[in-house]
Amino acid sequence: MSRIGLTPIPMPDGVKVDIKGNSVTVAGPKGSLVRDFHPDMKIVVEEGEIKVSRPTDQRHHRALHGLTRALLNNMVLGVTEGFQKQLEVQGVGYRVDLQDDGSLMLQLGFSHPVRIVPPDGITFDVEARTKVITVSGIDKETVGQVTAEIRAWRPPEPYKGKGIRYVGEYVRRKAGKAGKVGA
Repeated sequence: MSRIGLTPIPMPDGVKVDIKGNSVTVAGPKGSLVRDFHPDMKIVVEEGEIKVSRPTDQRHHRALHGLTRALLNNMVLGVTEGFQKQLEVQGVGYRVDLQDDGSLMLQLGFSHPVRIVPPDGITFDVEARTKVITVSGIDKETVGQVTAEIRAWRPPEPYKGKGIRYVGEYVRRKAGKAGKVGA
């Protein structure tokens, strides 16, 4: 049985937590995040720690308990350290350019370039030599979603490995055609 929900979340210096009903606001040096949680979960700030408790031991409440604690922990980590994910672009003729307005211009073998505008709170960074895109922000969910949307434009294909992949992602390769045998 998971005990994630029972672990208190330590609040680093400079982090303020404001709880109004089921809405929690976490503010820190990198910004602030607001999220609404399930009304059954009780969130309390005691002795520099955030504690989450559940009303019963029903399966539904146990699942919400761990989820609420994990989301709160991600909010605290986001406003103190932030989150980032990296993608790499592989393929002949595939290019990534960072525009002046902060958007990405991708050349991915289509007849047109793909322009991706970052949502609020997300920033892009591009290392031109290695074709590595870094997506960073304070909201873990948004960082992951934007990264997945960029990757979805050209996922890595199994024959040549061309496409957009996460840094360190293993792409299983397939052998090509065996060719004609005999005639």
